[in-house]
Amino acid sequence: MQQFATFTRGDGPVVAAALHAGHELRPGLLTVCALTDAERLREEDPFTAEWTECAGTRIVVHRSRFEVDANRLRASAVYRTPEDAWGLDLWCTPLSAVQVAGSLAEYDAFYAAVAELLDDRVARYGGFVLLDIHSYNHRRGGPVAPCEDPAGNPEVNLGTGSMDRARWAPVVEDFLGGLSSEGYDVRENVKFRGGNFASWVHGRYPTGCVLAVEFKKTWMDEWTGEPDAAAHARIASTLRRVVPRLANEFERVSL
Repeated sequence: MQQFATFTRGDGPVVAAALHAGHELRPGLLTVCALTDAERLREEDPFTAEWTECAGTRIVVHRSRFEVDANRLRASAVYRTPEDAWGLDLWCTPLSAVQVAGSLAEYDAFYAAVAELLDDRVARYGGFVLLDIHSYNHRRGGPVAPCEDPAGNPEVNLGTGSMDRARWAPVVEDFLGGLSSEGYDVRENVKFRGGNFASWVHGRYPTGCVLAVEFKKTWMDEWTGEPDAAAHARIASTLRRVVPRLANEFERVSL
C-alpha cells in the first residue's frame, strides 16, 4: 500500500494538489467497507493526480476519501453514516473508535506535512498560488439519465469563496481568462465555493491564494470510471499552458 500522500517540491510559488485522487483503503477499513470499488470510484476524483504535473510542487493523496476526506473539517472528515456521503451505505459494521482515530491520525499528519511544505513556499517566495484540483459528477440520476442542467453545472467551476477576492483578482482573472480562451465554460462559485482545505490554507497563510478547481466529469464516464483519453489529455495540456503564468500574477500582487 502506498503512503497516504506524496509531496514533491520544485521551484516557483505555484503548487498543485489532488486531494481526492486516491482510491486505496487501509486493510482494516477495506474489510468492513460495504461499497464496491466502482461505487467508491464514482465519488472519488480518479486521474486528477496527473493534472498536478502542471506545477513543479505537487501534493497527491493516494488514499480514498472514504478513509478520510482531507477536504473536510476534521470533525466530519471520516464518513460514518449515509448522510455523510451522498446517502451511500458505507460500512458493514459501524466504525470503531480505534478505526476513526487511525483515520484522523492520517488527517493530522497530512495537514502537518502540508503546513511544512507551504511554510517553505512562504520562506522562499513570500507566498504561493495553490491549485486545488477536483472533479465532480453531473449524472447522478444514473448511467442513462440526462445530464444535470448546464446552467448550474459549468464545465469548470472555480471556487474562490474563502479568499480575499479583491487582493487576488489578477491571479483569479488570469486563470479564468486562460481556461476561457482554451474553449472551456469556466465560471466562479456556481457549483462549489471551495472546501475546507482552501479555507484552512487561506486562514493560515495571508499570502497564499488557493484556486479550488472542479472539472465536471464530461471528460470521463462517471458510472464506468473510464476516462476519455483525449479529453483528459486536453485538460492536462491546458493546465500546463495556463498554470505557470500564475507565478507572474502572484509576483505582481506581492510587489
